[in-house]
Amino acid sequence: MANNIRNIAIIAHVDHGKTTLVDKIIHASKIFDAHQHFDDLILDDNPLERERGITIVSKNVSVRYNGTKINIIDTPGHADFGGEVERVLKLADGVLLLVDAFEGAMPQTRFVLGKAIALGLKPIVVVNKVDKENCRPDEVHEQVFDLMFNLGASEDQLDFVTLYGSSKQGWMSTDWKVKTDNLIPLLDAVISSIPPAPTLDGTPQMQITSLDYSSFVGRIAIGRVHRGTLKEGSNMSLMKADGSIKKVKIRELHVFEGLGRVKVDSVSSGEICAVSGIEGFDIGDTLADADNPEQLERISIDEPTMNMLFTINNSPFFGKEGKFVTSRHLRDRLFKETEKNLALRVEATDKEDTFLVFGRGILHLSVLIETMRREGYELQVGQPQVLFKEDDHGKRTEPIELLVVDVPEESAGKVIELVSMRKGEMTIMEPKGDLQHLEFTIPSRGLIGLRNNVLTATGGEAIMNHRFVDYEEHKGPIPGRIAGSLISLETGAGTAYTIDKLQDRGSFFVDPGEEVYGGQVIGEHTRPNDLTVNIQKGKKLTNMRASGTDDNAKITPKRQFSLEEAMEYIQKDEYLEVTPKSIRMRKILLDENERLRYAKQAD
Repeated sequence: MANNIRNIAIIAHVDHGKTTLVDKIIHASKIFDAHQHFDDLILDDNPLERERGITIVSKNVSVRYNGTKINIIDTPGHADFGGEVERVLKLADGVLLLVDAFEGAMPQTRFVLGKAIALGLKPIVVVNKVDKENCRPDEVHEQVFDLMFNLGASEDQLDFVTLYGSSKQGWMSTDWKVKTDNLIPLLDAVISSIPPAPTLDGTPQMQITSLDYSSFVGRIAIGRVHRGTLKEGSNMSLMKADGSIKKVKIRELHVFEGLGRVKVDSVSSGEICAVSGIEGFDIGDTLADADNPEQLERISIDEPTMNMLFTINNSPFFGKEGKFVTSRHLRDRLFKETEKNLALRVEATDKEDTFLVFGRGILHLSVLIETMRREGYELQVGQPQVLFKEDDHGKRTEPIELLVVDVPEESAGKVIELVSMRKGEMTIMEPKGDLQHLEFTIPSRGLIGLRNNVLTATGGEAIMNHRFVDYEEHKGPIPGRIAGSLISLETGAGTAYTIDKLQDRGSFFVDPGEEVYGGQVIGEHTRPNDLTVNIQKGKKLTNMRASGTDDNAKITPKRQFSLEEAMEYIQKDEYLEVTPKSIRMRKILLDENERLRYAKQAD
């Protein structure tokens, strides 16, 4: 028996128009009341998502069309949030694959699509942005077919419906040359080609794939009812990862309607619902019958490939900008994050105030750090470290990534040179419109700090994407940052006079008048060694006035770093100090004599 429900996940590369398409579907289905007004990017309600233009956390919304309920699951497009992707695809029966009519299928799309095909989900392909110049919808359609074939799609999956259109302009059509004025062809395709959610009779089973929190009822479990019917007030068994079974009671049930939720008495299989009243659950647990509990297969998550040291802020400026500064605050916040961020692991170290945090990549970890600083936390993080493994023969292996760079032709040589220096091997080089399309395999270690260098070498015109492929044999040493650091000798505000006189020694990360402390990294030295400088000294004044000697200081503006750039920039003996208002680099040992003593011992 089949329900009148379609559960569909939307897959797309970052910035291919996924959240915009969801907006338009929501508007087209008229689920707002006349008095309600919503801006764009309805589902990207997290300020970090709006600023970066990426989806970080998966969300659900439902629309009704021709008597059928369509549950839409918005998935993150970046492989660093693979934990989210693997979780939410369990809710779906089909996927909407959205690709840009010019860029085509990108590496991150491949990652999510591979997961969807392995789960046997039926795809619909949407070639978006056909109104752009240089678009090549027919070539992109062929490319997607080849990609699915290479990923091992079944004959049924390869027999997919393709729609063309523009999410921004709100239209879809089966032929890209025939423009319509609505999204009806897309909704029709969802109903005709995505299989209805199956109804399975028997004892109730639901896997918890997501969680929410309400200050009124506590933690809320979200998932899809796999079999049977869940009823309000009924007693259930909660089956945990360690094999233990806990008796629980459902207090309330809600299903998704439009952008909100509606309270119901019962939910039958195939529907996505939210359950409140259950305590002590984790993502992946099964909610099953009270008397005859049966467990569903747990969600498998790819392993982390990178770790970073998180510690409390102990710099001279500690506590000036943040609310949460103690090790207890840091510990509680990190362990709370692991409840819903499946791909993240936190381990305590032998020091009370220091933790090792394992994640899927720089972006995955930087989103956590950025979220924490916005919540008022002060912390310090160490240089990101790639995780090595030993294979069955005892050989050291390391994570390898596929790197894709689209760059103007005249800069392609510089990019190839930079990537080759970091043990990257080029596999593909082909023209793509007026750009060169380059593909490399490169160790994850080689990517740390590479983006800065590539953007500098290409005048900011390179577009870089990468995704984890596999663990392969260790590729040998990779050159790191060549330039040393300029370090502040004293605490206080830097003067324009001294910074001007020191400009031949390197580039600065601080402006005149900015407060710095002794041991802070304030610039990049032109040579490989570190140099400690005093930028607080003022100009010695005399009562003599000589014509022509009062030169005005001409100072180059300071170099600005984003959080990710700073994380990739720091060396092994440096920390990144992150507070709600500032990002500062510093030496782990602030005192210059201590640093010299430590360096002698290391030699």
